[in-house]
Amino acid sequence: MLNILKIANLALLVLFPIAWFAPLMRAGLLPLFSLSEISVISGLQSLWKSDVILALLVTVFALFAPYLKTIGLAMVHFGLMRRKVLPALSWLGKLAMADVFLIALYIVVIKGIGVGKVETAWGLYLFTACILASIAISAFTSKAKPDPAE
Repeated sequence: MLNILKIANLALLVLFPIAWFAPLMRAGLLPLFSLSEISVISGLQSLWKSDVILALLVTVFALFAPYLKTIGLAMVHFGLMRRKVLPALSWLGKLAMADVFLIALYIVVIKGIGVGKVETAWGLYLFTACILASIAISAFTSKAKPDPAE
């Protein structure tokens, strides 16, 4: 079981960057974004120009929190970090889920006020799946029996 968790977690190290560049939504006629496809990275680029504080928050939620958690879990899996850090790593995954909520809220608000057209794209589902997989891997890792060497 632990080997499956290791492989799945290492796969997230590749999948997260793909999800960051994948289109989250397709939008037209929006005042904040003059793009047809918006990814996490393109959205961050626009935010850094208009609202630095929000850009900093989204950068922490979307990039740093999930990736640091994935690296931390890999270190636990390979015995380079103690299992005592698992609760803190789990908390990082929940921060990343807040970013998915913000994106979904943005889509609902734009659709609700009828300004332009917004459609979800495959990147939103990939990003959400990566976050949920990371949360599941963390939960299963904390329940898995530690190696006798620890």
